[in-house]
This record gives sequence, structure tokens and C-alpha cells, in this order.
Amino acid sequence: MTPNDPRLDWMRQYAEGTASAETTAQLQQALRDDPEFRSLFLEYLNLDLALSANAVLPAPGSETVVCVPQSRWQLWRLVATAAAACAALIFALSWWHAERPPFATVASGVGAGSLANGAQVCGEVHEIKEGLLDMITARGARIVIEAPATFRFESAQRLRMMHGRISADVPPAAKGFTVITPTGRAVDLGTKFGVDVPLHGEAEIHVFQGKVIAQSAGGGKRRSLRDGEAFALQSGAGVTRELRSAAFVRHEEVASLHAALTAGQRARSAAALAAMRRDPALIALLDFESPDLPPGHYRIVQGRWPGSRAPEFVNVADRMKLDAGGDRAWPQLTLAAWVRLDRLGAPYQSLLHTDGWSKNKPGQVHWMLTHSTTMRLALFGNTLAPGSDERHGFPDSLTPVLSEQGRWVHLAVVYDSEKRTARFYLNGRFDKETRQEIAHPARLGPAQIGNWDQHDRKLSGRMDELILLGRAMSDGEVLALFDAGNPYY
Repeated sequence: MTPNDPRLDWMRQYAEGTASAETTAQLQQALRDDPEFRSLFLEYLNLDLALSANAVLPAPGSETVVCVPQSRWQLWRLVATAAAACAALIFALSWWHAERPPFATVASGVGAGSLANGAQVCGEVHEIKEGLLDMITARGARIVIEAPATFRFESAQRLRMMHGRISADVPPAAKGFTVITPTGRAVDLGTKFGVDVPLHGEAEIHVFQGKVIAQSAGGGKRRSLRDGEAFALQSGAGVTRELRSAAFVRHEEVASLHAALTAGQRARSAAALAAMRRDPALIALLDFESPDLPPGHYRIVQGRWPGSRAPEFVNVADRMKLDAGGDRAWPQLTLAAWVRLDRLGAPYQSLLHTDGWSKNKPGQVHWMLTHSTTMRLALFGNTLAPGSDERHGFPDSLTPVLSEQGRWVHLAVVYDSEKRTARFYLNGRFDKETRQEIAHPARLGPAQIGNWDQHDRKLSGRMDELILLGRAMSDGEVLALFDAGNPYY
């Protein structure tokens, strides 16, 4: 065979499970017509199966990578080792595509569209451009894949992720479940974990509970990861990462997301944003859907709704630049955003920071989360009223947002320099009011979202629908904004 022989590609597609009906028919005919090709094909299958078997770590109860019943798998091995039985091989080729049992079944799809509830998944390559898929493997592992993603089950125990984000809840019966990525693999040893496979760069493994064996491509050594550990599958050695358990949608969250979508929450959210855009006091509204986004360094991922977009900030250099409000003084200011926090690191997580902190510009705004997991609104030159219970000199909210880690949370703060108050809201509910003795009008202008400072202001997570409004929203307005945009039901 020459390197350009199309039969080479037919064999590859068949072994990968991506062969179309037309390609399968061509392969069958070639096997009937050419005895030499039959022998070559048998050797190719044996080599492919051997490589597949050795690609994963041995685990008790692990299954073969061919999607056929065990009895037929034994027949297949006999066929694959005896050229005289090639007629049986051709027959097996036909029923392999027609009667293969599913590797996984879709339990719930949230806006994914391409795979309906109850759909059975075997060795095909699937691409989902939006939404979520909640699946159960034949061994009982619970798998949630978040779009955009491209994946293929090689067996009920092997999932190849070309791109996308997956969380896995693996019971003892499915111990050994393996996720294969372009830069390495994760082998479960009875646990809950997530794998993030970006379009560019190394995949990451995050262990929520239990134990996972990580192995980078390119001859990397096996590494044991336990609760709370994360690892980047770089070629060779790999590198430790900070855990981002909340970066992954877990199956417990899928039901409420599906209910909200079914109830029409996305349409209500769009209507609320349309009304906000008509507000004459609006300074800026970023829903991140425009292709012309503010400059910076960040990754665009899925937002609260299937197919929507949100910037994700993870690393020190991840930030988005925003210039809104000019150098004008704003006696009243409302800041609001949907945030999905990966983790809460010390000491601060920056939501919106104006560039600089100078006595020449009193009222500069810094909106953040503190090491106490509460919100803070700091304006340069402002002072707290006598008797305030804040210990660090700035208005802080009362209720920690830590309990909302791993889910979308709506954060808002309303500032009124004339009343000298800062009012905090968590998920639409009023949380706390702080009074100030000196309260300068707010100043905006050049600012940054995300990791404003590499030393102490690091945001890890996603943001959606950032609103800057040059007036004080009422309690009822903040609650209505949350209720309309709530992705859970």
C-alpha cells in the first residue's frame, strides 16, 4: 500500500469509530476483494487494540475498548488472529455498527440540542456548541460535559475529550474510568473530579474528592492526585495548579438549570436587559455577547445560558480593560454583576478597579471580594461614620459569598454620596448598609476587571452581565433584576 492509499484512512476512521456508512461499505468491499489487505487490516486491528489496552492503567473490572458484548468480543479476538476467518470478520464489521450497545445514555440535556434525553452514545464523535449534557455511562459514572466541546467515548470506561469541560462522579463499579486529552490522561480510582480541555494549551485535572492518577503525554510520569489537588497536563512533567472545583458544572446543578430554561427565564433576562439599556442613567452594560469585546487577556467560555458568552479569569495576567463613565463625578452609582467564582483566594478578588488610587482623584472606585468572602466598596478619600463595625476602614457586606461558590451568584452594591451610604445585595436580597462620614462622588474612567494586581487582587472565575448605572437602584429594582436573570429555578 502507498501512503496515499485511501484504505489507510478507512482503517483509521473505522478504528476511531468515526467511519460513515459509505466508508464502512467501501472497507467491507476492499476486504472481500483483496486477501493481502485483509491480512494487513487484521494486523492493524491487533495493533490498535493492543495500544488501546496499554493506554490506560490496569484497573480491576476495566473493560475492553471495543463497543461489543463480551461474548462477541471473544469471537472478535479469534477472528482477528486467524486470517482464514476473515469472512466472519466482515460479518462482524456489519453488526458492530448496527448492534453495538451504548457506552453512555443522556440523562438530561440543557440547551445542547444535538443529543436528546435518552439518546444512547457509543463510539461516535460528538460536538456540542452550546449547553450541557448530563450522561450516565454503562458502568454508572455520572458525566457532565459543558459546551463548547468535542468528545468521543471509546468505551464505557474511556472518554476522549478533544475540547471542552467535563465533571465526573464515579462510583466503585466504574473505578478506572479514564478521560484522555491531547496533553495527557486522568484515570479515576473512585472519585469526583473535573477535566478542563481548552482549545489551546494544556488540559487540567481538578480532584474534588477521592484519588485520580494523572499522566502527561510525552512520557510523563504518573502522578497521584487527591482531594483538593489540581494538575496541568503539560508535556512530560506537568505542573501543579490551584484547585478550581467551581469551574465545573456538576450533575446536582443541571436539574435547576434545565428547569429555569424550560420556565422561560432566559427570555425574562433578555427583557430585563433591554429595559436596562433604555435607562438614561446607564453608564455601561456588558453582556459579553458582542464580538467587539474590551481589550485584555481572558478566555471566553459559556455564560449562564446555553450558547451565551462570559469572560473567564484564572491566571495572574487575566484581565479585561474597561473605560466607562469618563472623569465625571457620579453622586450615585449602582454596580451589579453575575459572578461564578472558582475559588476565593486571599486577600482580595477584584471585580472592578479603577486604575490608580490617588489623592488627586478622590472617589476612585474599587469593588472587590475580601479574604472574609464578603463584598467591599472602597472609594478613595471616603471615611466610615463613627461607630461603624467594619474593621478595615471600608464598607463591607455582611453575608459571605462562599456559600455560593460553584454556582452563579448576583452581586450588587448601591452607593449614594448624598446620603453617605453603601448598600450591599446578594442574590437580589438586601444584605447590609454602611454609613460614611466623608463620601465623595464616585469616579470611574479607565478600569480593569479581573486580576488587577498580581500581588493581592486576583479574580478566579467567570463574570456575566456587568452593569454600571449612574443612579441608586431601589431594593425592589435590584430584586427584580436578580429574579429576571436567575439561571436556577
